[in-house]
Amino acid sequence: MYVTMDRYENDWDVVKRGWDAQVRGEAPHKFANAVEAVKKLRENANDQYLPPFVIVDENEKAVGPIEDGDAVVTFNFRADRMVMLAKALEHQDFDKFDRVKVPKIRYAGMLQYDGELKLPGHYLVSPPEIDRTSGEYLVHNGVRTFACSETVKFGHVTFFWNGNRSGYFNPEMEEYAEIPSDVGITFNVQPKMKALEIGEKARDAILSRKFDQVRVNIPNGDMVGHTGDIQATVVACKAADEAVKMIIDAIEQVGGIYVVTADHGNAEDMVKRNKSGQPLYDKSGKLQILTSHTCQPVPIAIGGPGLAAGVRFRNDVPDGGLANVAATVMNLHGYVAPNDYEPTLIEVVNN
Repeated sequence: MYVTMDRYENDWDVVKRGWDAQVRGEAPHKFANAVEAVKKLRENANDQYLPPFVIVDENEKAVGPIEDGDAVVTFNFRADRMVMLAKALEHQDFDKFDRVKVPKIRYAGMLQYDGELKLPGHYLVSPPEIDRTSGEYLVHNGVRTFACSETVKFGHVTFFWNGNRSGYFNPEMEEYAEIPSDVGITFNVQPKMKALEIGEKARDAILSRKFDQVRVNIPNGDMVGHTGDIQATVVACKAADEAVKMIIDAIEQVGGIYVVTADHGNAEDMVKRNKSGQPLYDKSGKLQILTSHTCQPVPIAIGGPGLAAGVRFRNDVPDGGLANVAATVMNLHGYVAPNDYEPTLIEVVNN
């Protein structure tokens, strides 16, 4: 459901809709049970975009809102999905929207979502300690870095990239640029999202020659793919292609190297399939749309005029994945990755 969870404080109205339903027991839709609610609301929306609803008794009173004395556990692991709600549940001086009522509860997160804010104060699992990330290693070795995305994926090139760590390793060596994402609409309404703006920022950073590494996340294929709107996803992918071309053209101009990959698929297959790979249809004969991530391996492309002669993909890393990209990028910068990193995907062969 598109309530309660948002990322990076982009749209507090999403959190408010969830708060109103879960705490105040107020929502635009009321049902006698959850099965009836999901069946009815699915007539006009997929799971991700179901509007908020509450279950009510025979007197139209919400059943089970959060009350004084309740225990509340948020079981998400990812900080970006929970930190906004955690603030609403725990901060006494919260001012992002009018909570109306603030029940006295016992609240715990699955883990601590923000180590700097110590949020939440109580949690079930200690957060993972991730150190010696590639970003930290390279910055401390003098690699000047620029990172950019729009709000919905900004954390992926900063917070997550740096091992669940906010801020810079060295502000004199790094620059982060966040482009505000559209708010108040589903992503298929504006499927180009901010791809071109991201491309322009990256292009300008590359051509400035101020940075040794420019990393971006272009989220269109994922975020628009989640809506299940195939036509909008085509527009989204074309915009992403245009942004990538803009970046690669700049790399060609400065004699650099590009690495293009993804953390998972989505837009490349948007229909549900049976075990033999055939598309599935519902009872009315309509194609069943897939809105989730796909599980196929994703490609990685490495090239550019700065790539040294003899660099090629290794053939002894058959199960290479995203973890191998860190050592690969380090190698491309001219550094040997730490021994406990997953192995690099490339090698140099003398011609």
